[in-house]
Amino acid sequence: MQLERRLKRRHFLVLMGMTLVWMGLITRLWWIQIGAPHRFTKRNIDLVKNAVKQRQQSIVLHSGRGDIRDRNGYAFTGEEHRALILFPLARGALAGTDGLSRLSAIVSQPVERLAEVMEKAKAPLLLRKEDGKLIVLSERQAEQINALDIPGVVALAVTERYRPDEVAKHVIGFINQNPNLVESLYPEEWASGKMNGDSTIGASGLERSFDRFLQGVEPSILSYYVDGQGKPLRGLDIRYSKQENEYYPLALMTTLDVHIQRSMEQIADAVGLKQGSIVVLDAQSGDIRSMVSRPTFDQTKVDVRGDDWKNRAVKQLPPGSIFKTVVAAAALAEGLVSPTERFTCTGEYGKYHFSCWKKEGHGSVTMDEAYAQSCNIAFAQIANRVGGEKLEEYAKRLGLSEQVGHATAHLFKLDGFRQIEGEDRGAIFAQGVSRRDEGVLIQTAIGQRDVRVTPLQAANMVVSILRGGQPAQVRVVNEIAYRNGQTFHRFPMQVLPVQGIDYVTASKLRKMMRKVVTEGTGQLLGSAPWEVAGKTGTAQTGGANQSQNHLWFIGYAPYDEPQYALCVVAENQPSWGGNQATELFRRAIDALSGQTAQSSQPRAGNSQE
Repeated sequence: MQLERRLKRRHFLVLMGMTLVWMGLITRLWWIQIGAPHRFTKRNIDLVKNAVKQRQQSIVLHSGRGDIRDRNGYAFTGEEHRALILFPLARGALAGTDGLSRLSAIVSQPVERLAEVMEKAKAPLLLRKEDGKLIVLSERQAEQINALDIPGVVALAVTERYRPDEVAKHVIGFINQNPNLVESLYPEEWASGKMNGDSTIGASGLERSFDRFLQGVEPSILSYYVDGQGKPLRGLDIRYSKQENEYYPLALMTTLDVHIQRSMEQIADAVGLKQGSIVVLDAQSGDIRSMVSRPTFDQTKVDVRGDDWKNRAVKQLPPGSIFKTVVAAAALAEGLVSPTERFTCTGEYGKYHFSCWKKEGHGSVTMDEAYAQSCNIAFAQIANRVGGEKLEEYAKRLGLSEQVGHATAHLFKLDGFRQIEGEDRGAIFAQGVSRRDEGVLIQTAIGQRDVRVTPLQAANMVVSILRGGQPAQVRVVNEIAYRNGQTFHRFPMQVLPVQGIDYVTASKLRKMMRKVVTEGTGQLLGSAPWEVAGKTGTAQTGGANQSQNHLWFIGYAPYDEPQYALCVVAENQPSWGGNQATELFRRAIDALSGQTAQSSQPRAGNSQE
């Protein structure tokens, strides 16, 4: 009797456990099918959408994001072209037919290559040349292809977001589908389900800083719905979703000039710049006309673990002797030194193992001669008069301690909006370091030890001097525009919230920068087509390899009527051989003067285009 009761109790417990398991499974099924099919798990996965994807082959013809254009309307982010689109399902439709040979005749590609492309295709693709460039079709070719009526083979207009041979990649940035990035940048949209793990957002450059404005509308997608064998489903075989909106997506009108940008990138590659940057600013407005960073990267295949995609023009580096411009500004403005006062350089400072780059010394030199010859000893003596606090103050006055990119306190729903993503601030002294320590001070005077400046800050310092001493913010985007061309928002020119230097000091600095080219370390630029003024800089990298330096050249041209201010940096260069930064600067001036002369010539023929 007792055994029978135990058996009944065991059966009851087993049945109860099975009931609970079944109830749990039913609840889970209800949750998946009805409760949260569009926002499943914390990743907000849309199960319905993904179920459709399993029987859908799709290709994006336009991302739906807004374009990023140069100051004259050239689109950095793609141009619409007709292209041949191939779906894997076309293999079955082409089998046993002459469709492939007819297609080959239209696109002028070998049958063997088309067959190979189709065989390897695992997802819909655009027909490209062997070098990766898109095969662009004429309107007649597109009509002939579509007249073949081959399932999975179609010719339509497509817009690639990024072209492999495009310029300004670091300024433009790239887009990504990183769920963690989406959640961190858009917590409200993530929580509401408006954005999920499938959302594409800007990951760097303008794509990231202006992401909320560029997102725009849904992408244009071409889709085939197929059965288990990959054959088109009747009635559902092809769908083309295309968004038509008069106002969206918005477009960015940048301050870049594509012709200048392209020529600067060609110069960087011709000279062999492996790591470094070139910044070209308009001498009057301070707007960015070109910003080059090397090494380059592929915007469609970005290794986020590396650094190639980071814009080196806004990353801080030890500036070397270009920082002597700050020392000179402080000494002149405070009345501590005159340009004609003499200093003695024997090649050695006498302590701290501090020496001049010229071992035998420069002898007796005036301040402006010391600047032109980049004499370390003279500027160590000048820095001692100025003091650390004043050096830090004047570095700030020239915009070297601030992020100089254009900022807007409140831009629609964005607080503290900055145009330039990833920009460093720069630094003069490390935290806790005494400004009165002579050993620290003389190293700071030549742009070493803790001094860090970005190439963009350095170029902007030159513009500040040309402007008469007041530093301004640097724009890379002038306007956000509606799709129909009307203005959505315009960014005004803004000064940096710091006190600049006086006009007389700025005028003296300009003359000293000219002397660098006529009598000093920049004499290689004496043969440039424009009269140039500037300052050289050589900074020890501070790494394990002490035989490498960062080479700088900042300057402007033409000297009498400045049009452009430039900063060139060649990083990690050997201490022997030619100066790559000076060569880059010389070629940049050649290109800028040539483009200016060409643009000033009258057009031949009919002026109406």
